[in-house]
Parts: sequence; C-alpha cells; structure tokens
Amino acid sequence: MAAASVTAIGTGPAAATRADCNAVRTNWTAQAQPHAAPESLLNAYSDTGKGWTGADSTYSVALPGGRTAWIFSDTFLGPVNPDGSRPRTTPFLNNSFVIQQGQTLKTVTGGTASNPTALVPPPANGWYWFGAAQTSDAGRKLDVVALRFEKTGSGQWDWRWAANYLARFDSRTYKLLSLTPLPSTANVQWSGWLQRDGGFTYVYGVEDLGASKYQHVARVRGDDLTKPWEYWTGSGWSADETASVRTLEGVANEHSVTRWSDGYLLVTHDTKELFSRRVVGYFGCSPTGPFVKPVELYQTPETGGNRITYNSHDHPDLRSGSQLLVSYNVNSLVSDELYDDVSIYRPRFVGVTLQAAR
Repeated sequence: MAAASVTAIGTGPAAATRADCNAVRTNWTAQAQPHAAPESLLNAYSDTGKGWTGADSTYSVALPGGRTAWIFSDTFLGPVNPDGSRPRTTPFLNNSFVIQQGQTLKTVTGGTASNPTALVPPPANGWYWFGAAQTSDAGRKLDVVALRFEKTGSGQWDWRWAANYLARFDSRTYKLLSLTPLPSTANVQWSGWLQRDGGFTYVYGVEDLGASKYQHVARVRGDDLTKPWEYWTGSGWSADETASVRTLEGVANEHSVTRWSDGYLLVTHDTKELFSRRVVGYFGCSPTGPFVKPVELYQTPETGGNRITYNSHDHPDLRSGSQLLVSYNVNSLVSDELYDDVSIYRPRFVGVTLQAAR
C-alpha cells in the first residue's frame, strides 16, 4: 500500500510552495573567469606525485578547524613521471579525500601508505563512487552518499548502478564509521546534491535513463540522512519513494541547488546534449523548483575529440562574495591518454558572476 502524502511543513522557502520571487523574475547574465582557485593549488599538488594526482566528482565540505574536505570518486595516485605522464602501475582507487588546510593538501585513502585502498572498500563484483556530502552531529561526522555499482559482464561498459548508501566518517580522523543503506527502490541515484534549508536537508537525485536524466527531490528533517525520508510528489511530500516525481530533465548525475538571491540556483552540465560543453544555471523560488529560465554560465574549452567534460556544480561555502565557484570534471574516452598526460584528469574551476540584465 502506498504511504499517504503529507503536505510541506512550515512557511517560506522550506515549504516548497512559493512560485514567484526575484530570483526567477530577474533576467540574469553570466560572466565567467576560468582557472579560479583552488585549481592551481590542486594542479601543483598533483604535479608532485606525492599523493592524489587526479580524480572526478569534486564535491567539497567545510570541516571544523578551517579545513575543507574534497570528495573524489575514481582517483589516480602518484608517482608522476618527469615528462608529466603516469606509470601504468600507478594506484587507481574508486574513492578518496583530499583535505585542504590553508594552502596545504593531504590525500586520505584506506589501506596503508604502501598499499592504499579506497576509503569505502569495494564490495564483491563492484565498487563505490562518492556523491554529495555534508557534515552531521555538529560537525563531528562527515557523511558522504556512496553509490554502489556492480559488474554485469567482462566488457569495459558492462556495469550498472545497484544501490545508494551513506558512508559516515569521523570528520577528524576520516575513519569510516558505518555504511548504511539508503532508499534505492525508485531507480534514483540520491547523490546529486545535499542542501540544508529551513530545518530540512534536501536530497537531490537523478533518474539516469542513459540518454535522458531527470532530477528528483527528497528531504529529511534535520541533518541525519539515516532518518525517515519524504519525497516530492509535485504537490506535497510522501513517505513512498515511488511517489517521487521528475522535477527537471537534462541534469547531470552531479549538480547543485543552492540559495541565490531570494530563491535557488541549480547548476548543471547540460545533459540534453551528448558530451555537451555547456554549463547552465536554472532558477527557482523553492527547493523543489520549478527550475526555469536557463542561462549559459560557461562553455568548457576542453570538450572535443576524445575529451569530455561533465558533472559541473557550485561550491557555495567557497564563493567569493556573490561570485559562484563552479567546478567540472575532464576525462578522455581513451584511457591511455590519462596515463600519457596527468593534466587531463583534474577538476577545473570557474568563477561565475551573475548580474541582472539591463
């Protein structure tokens, strides 16, 4: 039996009922500045070959003590050859952290220095990729949504998403404390973004159908994702995951929804185009949208030939005033290129200034 729908609680943006706001009424224009910090810092660290040398996902979480945890999925470690190539024997892990304290970076993995492993060890016949993350328990825990994938054959593309989990770490020692199953029955990867707002944590997921990708929205009260979830039905909230509705087509598996002006800004790669170079922003008056009036924020110059760019999103804790800090990932469809040139498989950062059109 489907669970009964419940209406939004409270007033203001958290109630997901507003339909008109300045964020949507305004016609926004974007100016972009590539190579924003911390791009050069990460590049220089990668060039040393003493730890992390490249990865994707690129989420960030502010930790106590002025630290930033950079959350990565598929990760190369050092060394790096003098000509900027990687040895074919370089370690490759499915997830890792890089911890930033000021201008100092350190790599955090599982295992040992001589035998590093993923922070969340791979299950039989699969692996975990990291998604959005946040702190909980007054900053004492670092919570990362971990997507479990499983192999379906021996080919390079013979794999599929299997389930969502919450990987909980001690935010001081980075030790994995628990791995807890999260809702996974609606074919939604609930890992796109986490946004605290009005006493709730909103969870943004993606229904990935290959050629088409659709955003879905859930939420929990407070900041503990192991507590009961509610799902946006288009008119209210339901405890039934299968009642979740599509809120936007064309989002990337990793994107962001953050406060902007008196509403919300969604930043994503445009997945309506195959291997798109377009980073776009949408605007809404509530955490559930509707997200409308797309504005092109940037075109990634690396896209073309074997090179692809993907999974752009904002880093609201690292904004410079009102300037967004948007990251995106770069990869190659030919894996040998990632060994030939260490600089390809690194995140790029762009400062984006949004202004009202005159």
